[in-house]
Amino acid sequence: MNRVPSGFPKDFLWGGAVAANQLEGAYDLDGKGLCIADINEFHDDIALDKKYNGEVTSTYIKEAVNSTKKIFPKRWGIDFYHTYKEDLKLLAELGLKTFRTSINWARIYPNGDESTPNEAGLKFYDNLIDEIIKNGMEPMITISHYEMPLNLTTAYKGWYSRETIGFFVNYCKALFDRFKGKVKYWIIVNQINLIIHESFNHLGIAEDMVDDMLSAKYQGVHNEMVACALATKYAHEVDPNYQIGMMLCGGPAYAATCKPEDVFATLRINQMEYFFSDVLLRGYYPGYAFRYFDDNNIHIEFGEDDEEALKNTADFMSFSYYYTRICDAESVKEKQGTYRNPELSANPWGWSIDPIGLRTFLNLFYDRYQCPIYITENGVGYHDVLEADGSIHDPYRIEFFKAHIEQMKEAIKDGVDLRGYYAWGPIDIVSCSSSEMSKRYGFIYVDIDDYGKGSRKRYLKDSYTWMKKVIETNGEDLNI
Repeated sequence: MNRVPSGFPKDFLWGGAVAANQLEGAYDLDGKGLCIADINEFHDDIALDKKYNGEVTSTYIKEAVNSTKKIFPKRWGIDFYHTYKEDLKLLAELGLKTFRTSINWARIYPNGDESTPNEAGLKFYDNLIDEIIKNGMEPMITISHYEMPLNLTTAYKGWYSRETIGFFVNYCKALFDRFKGKVKYWIIVNQINLIIHESFNHLGIAEDMVDDMLSAKYQGVHNEMVACALATKYAHEVDPNYQIGMMLCGGPAYAATCKPEDVFATLRINQMEYFFSDVLLRGYYPGYAFRYFDDNNIHIEFGEDDEEALKNTADFMSFSYYYTRICDAESVKEKQGTYRNPELSANPWGWSIDPIGLRTFLNLFYDRYQCPIYITENGVGYHDVLEADGSIHDPYRIEFFKAHIEQMKEAIKDGVDLRGYYAWGPIDIVSCSSSEMSKRYGFIYVDIDDYGKGSRKRYLKDSYTWMKKVIETNGEDLNI
């Protein structure tokens, strides 16, 4: 009997993914408080491959909040807060079966520590989710996607404080109660392993508010994982149909050479990437993590009931996939970690392109966890040109998606239980890492520049027509 699947499952979820902070705008409307992303600054004087969100201090936070000169593009996004009906219609016409977005924590609890949620914020997401469903798309909701209320950073040191566990669980409970019967798929924390890159965005810990930043980060992510587990427990009690997911960014690195020293150093690096999914999918801290903490003088305090709480594991795994990295014994020794693979081409921002790596990761993750997997982000940023006739020719994007979808199909033939695929930014949004519009991912062009100027009109790129055909044929017709 032939047990090799012939292609994508009939009920495969073809989707698109965005984040509230990168497209909604309306940062100060309807009772919303400031969130971390609202102080992500755009710099036009930094090389493309050097743009990312680094650490910040409490002094910078105060300056950003009070500044009238700095540029914060995520405050206006693409004005999705007001255009979501029209934008969702375009995405439905693309053929998307599912749409992933986040709920901005600061719309629901403006300061993070309130006892009751902001009804105006809940009402907006009621309307948004209803519109997603109306357009024939299954909603997948991310609860925390770089939108922690800024007050939780300045008043509580973000996730470093155990008080944040309670604030977050209350926030999760409000969502699980409110959207029962509407939302089935949830991701509690976006890319939970990003505690080096996007560290402040993720954990909300200002570097001058703690003594040992590395320990503070791991304490913060410990508190966050406990909160995820407690939220998962509550979700399953509220609605047994809820499917709760955990999410990583990327996956294991390649060893730079076949030298045993490089292979072992890469193993150790990769173990601490698996750490987060090992805890959230297996329900306990692995031995290698304690060894890593001991070797690096990292101190973490467990609450009395933390180990029991962590037994409440997620239902599925998801991950974002953009590029792969390599490392060797020397880079690990010098604390440089992983670095770009010189054998691979890259986009202008230095993100290497490795379709086979996606198949590799899918096999590695499924072998390890044997649970359903969703690719919840995959895409590539490029500079697009809006022609005089309103067309956008983006063959580079089509080639990228074609190569990655081919490898997804191979992974399914390998036996991987892949349930869904979410193209990142199916409509142009503000870049997460560089806070610019000119790094475009979408199948739909939005006429806004890095400074918020433009007609705000939407235009369909060549890749829109191509992707629509791919979805219509359930991944069978990939011809360009």
